[in-house]
Amino acid sequence: MIKILSAKQIKELDAYTIANEPIASVDLMERACRAFCSWFTDRFDTSHTIGVVCGTGNNGGDGLGIARMLHAWDFPVKVWVIKGVATASDDFKINLNRLKTDVTYIENTFEQEIFSECDVLIDAIFGTGLTRPTDGLYAVVINTINETKAIRIAVDIPSGLLADAPSSGTIVKADYTLSFQLPKVAFFFADSYPYVGEWITVDIGLSKSGIQKADANIFLLTKKSVSRLLKPQKKFDHKGTRGHALLIAGSYGKMGAAVLASHSALRAGVGLLTTHVPECGYSILQTAVPEAMASVDESIKFIAGYPDLTSFNAVGIGPGIGKHEATVKAMGHLLKQVNVPIVLDADAINCLGEHRELLELLPTGSILTPHPKEFERVAGKWNNDFERLVLQKEFSKTYQVIVVLKGAHTAISCPDGKVFFNNTGNPGMATAGSGDVLTGILTSLLAQGYPSLEAAQLGVWLHGLAGDEARRKLGSRCMIASDIIDYLPVAAEKLA
Repeated sequence: MIKILSAKQIKELDAYTIANEPIASVDLMERACRAFCSWFTDRFDTSHTIGVVCGTGNNGGDGLGIARMLHAWDFPVKVWVIKGVATASDDFKINLNRLKTDVTYIENTFEQEIFSECDVLIDAIFGTGLTRPTDGLYAVVINTINETKAIRIAVDIPSGLLADAPSSGTIVKADYTLSFQLPKVAFFFADSYPYVGEWITVDIGLSKSGIQKADANIFLLTKKSVSRLLKPQKKFDHKGTRGHALLIAGSYGKMGAAVLASHSALRAGVGLLTTHVPECGYSILQTAVPEAMASVDESIKFIAGYPDLTSFNAVGIGPGIGKHEATVKAMGHLLKQVNVPIVLDADAINCLGEHRELLELLPTGSILTPHPKEFERVAGKWNNDFERLVLQKEFSKTYQVIVVLKGAHTAISCPDGKVFFNNTGNPGMATAGSGDVLTGILTSLLAQGYPSLEAAQLGVWLHGLAGDEARRKLGSRCMIASDIIDYLPVAAEKLA
């Protein structure tokens, strides 16, 4: 599991490494430049003309070191230094003296076509130390960079983007961002994507003990951390030892949600599955998912009740259930009675948003799986992604629940304030029914005895990895939710 540190903590980690390795600051910068160039030279050859645009701080020092190394490897390199209001750092000065190529200084006015000859532009103007919006000459240069046709690559972070706070002003729109050692929290938000592009971390040898000592509450899930959660299969396992899950799903016209959730619950390894559906869904479920047992509601078209809960190890509710008055009433009774782990998704969350008294009935450790609009209905509006993260953490703490906020980097928040971002999945999963599949997986894992947080982490990772396997075989443009289910076995084997 990877810690996501604040800009202040990253600066402290640099200082800790310098003091305890020990290593000179400029030599640590040299190591960062080599890591950048190692990635760069694997992807670009010397037929490309490279432009490096530097500020005068340490990020600019990185840029000068990168320019020197690329020039030594026979890349045609042009270097610009913006002479704005910022003072030059000591390491910038050292790398400027080491540079053997000409430097063009940008002051006040410059030609609009200044970067037109470059195939690749490397942005090394500002790093994580920036605390305010870019303006003046810097903003003009950044706008000019963004207007070029060159491939844009940011050193550590796009200039103008704040690592752990909302950004404004002019920001470099990078195609790639090479982050030193650790990703920044801003990388995980949709608001930042137009500026970050594809981000990659490169190891620059920052102190491992320093990272271990850093106090973090935001993390990135990794295959290693998630695979440790996976329970081993035992020779004498049988369906009775693999848990019995209850799914409450479907209504007239929305039985597909119940089918998808049921299929995925079974594929995720639950021993027994009962799916409670309205009468109109009985024949559909029995035909489409013969491995599931059907529990039939008293209502024909919608959910108005639920079966006795004593035989179940976990409950999932929400896919396709609608918001009928009788459904809301049944859900309220269920929340009062249930004493096993529960997953709430889709219309179950919408019901919570419209009947807020139900929020007080949420059992401790419940898992809620909203997409952003559903989360807004229960938590309120936000102005930016950082505000949304604060709301998510506050919601988890207030109601003592796990919130799985779905998206490109699904965020899992806990009552103790920790947040875990996921890094599996792809745009092909942005399709109807994908969330129903996740609900089935999570309910299945809870029934198998995984604690709520472990189930959320494992389920989200598997869901995304199955989507990645589907994309690898089928492509992402035409993916449907059932493709994710089909590749769950492949994902599980890769994780084992």
